[in-house]
Amino acid sequence: MHPALKGALVGLGIAVVLFLFDYLQLRARAAERAKKNHKTIVEFDQTDKGRVIALVRFLVFVPPGFALLFWMMS
Repeated sequence: MHPALKGALVGLGIAVVLFLFDYLQLRARAAERAKKNHKTIVEFDQTDKGRVIALVRFLVFVPPGFALLFWMMS
């Protein structure tokens, strides 16, 4: 397998894991906030939405970055 492809796949895996971990943490925080405010619907506030968007923007560049890194190291 070409080193750049391997790096892109590793970067994609890391990006997915980081996104899932952060999303689950934010969802748990939103659920706690809803429970505290006696609400039945759990929803993200504006800060959480901005954090998810910023994370997605960052994670778009992780696979190409890992591909470049793996290609340069080989």
